[in-house]
Amino acid sequence: MIFFFFTSPLFISLSVSSVKNSFKPKEPCKHIVLYYHDTLFNGTDAANATSAAATNATKLGDFKFGMLVVFDDPMTKDNHLLSRPVARAQGFYFYDMKSTYTAWFAYTLIFNSTEHKGTLNIMGADLMMMETRDFSVVGGTGDFFMARGIATIHTDTFQGAYYFRLKMDIKLYECY
Repeated sequence: MIFFFFTSPLFISLSVSSVKNSFKPKEPCKHIVLYYHDTLFNGTDAANATSAAATNATKLGDFKFGMLVVFDDPMTKDNHLLSRPVARAQGFYFYDMKSTYTAWFAYTLIFNSTEHKGTLNIMGADLMMMETRDFSVVGGTGDFFMARGIATIHTDTFQGAYYFRLKMDIKLYECY
């Protein structure tokens, strides 16, 4: 009985550590690179706009604090806006800091092609002044059923306040 009392914590510790390590694969099970193209409606370009401000920025600071943008943006395999979209990014972002440009994103990538069918759900803080940022891949459907991973974001270009392109390096570490 005393042997069991002193050795059971050791066995529990070993079994927990082996389970913990099994959820950290070194290589992603799926890797996709896509480009996100956002064209904000400026009041005159309804035919080309893929996003619109649902609320105006507040008067608190000079960094669009409080502005909420809803989008339905094309996702391409290369950085050309007019390339054939392989997915759509549908969701929103809002500017969430008064002292610098940052935003918080939540969206779904919707795939409907011969290569992929299904969705990926992505969310995270976009600290725009950093060269790269990581968003969390928190789930998916179809080819991406219950996927988990990281989408590393890099601002590829921006043109004024109305167009920007993000390179998204998506690495999935849980694939079913």
